[in-house]
Amino acid sequence: MSVSPVKRQKMESALDQLKHHTTVVADTGDFNAIDEYKPLDATTNPSLILAAAQMPAYQELVDDAVAYGKKLGGSEEEQIKNASDKLFVLFGAEILKRIPGRVSTEVDARLSFDKEGMIQRARRLIDLYKEAGIGKDRILIKLSSTWEGIQAGKVLEAEYGIHCNMTLLFSFAQAVACAEAGVTLISPFVGRILDWYVANGDKKTYEPSEDPGVKSVTKIYNYYKKFGYKTIVMGASFRNTGEIKALTGCDYLTISPKLLAELSKEHVKLTPTLSVKEAQACDLEKIHLDEKAFRWHHNEDQMAVEKLSDGIRKFAADAVKLERMLK
Repeated sequence: MSVSPVKRQKMESALDQLKHHTTVVADTGDFNAIDEYKPLDATTNPSLILAAAQMPAYQELVDDAVAYGKKLGGSEEEQIKNASDKLFVLFGAEILKRIPGRVSTEVDARLSFDKEGMIQRARRLIDLYKEAGIGKDRILIKLSSTWEGIQAGKVLEAEYGIHCNMTLLFSFAQAVACAEAGVTLISPFVGRILDWYVANGDKKTYEPSEDPGVKSVTKIYNYYKKFGYKTIVMGASFRNTGEIKALTGCDYLTISPKLLAELSKEHVKLTPTLSVKEAQACDLEKIHLDEKAFRWHHNEDQMAVEKLSDGIRKFAADAVKLERMLK
């Protein structure tokens, strides 16, 4: 049955409806997209910053970062590292002028297995934000959801009051360990989970409710709500609007400008698929994971093992490209 044009005008867009049930976050380093879709928060990563830094509109930020690196001096390697950190913070600071909430800034993926290295780099980023007049309450530090990353997040949260966003999350084991570590937020990667199943299985298309990424986030959300964990679940890396709509009611969803545009043009009725009440009635058992149990359970999930290592390699490669550009 088609909706009459008058009725459609009255009906809010899918994006506006989604905002009633879920906190919408922009997954971009492009300020124009943030201005257009008015999300509460924004997330960045090395790949997004690399893409944005190559746009002529942002050349001034790149120049400022390079000047900062030179000013601090040291070896060429140190100058580039300092310029790179500064560039991430300059983008973050500009984004914060455009949103009421928080921005996520990522620690170098090459530190993914170095707990102390991640803690130091996170504190350095927070110091750079402080120099720019921005308090740590407006920043989420993104860390890879390796065992070392999760433990770094635990220390940053408990000892330094630094809020963390655990990224590259693919397995239930990662989600459980993050909840136990008391981190602020996790980013399970919906689309990349789907990619793996499409590439490695016979089935090439999935209904949104049967999408392996959607099912993974639904289980994590239900587990967190059933057992009262405060950690925010933020679905990420979507491949289509169907996945997003199937997770209506999730705490947060971080969405690319392309899919935000599609949602703003859609006029279908959205009803929440996730709710605290239903989660609390779910048949899930509470588990505890020490390092040995975490490594075993995560290792049993082939998809998660492959996508985590692949994600770290890709973010690391983009960090290297960004450094070459600064050089």
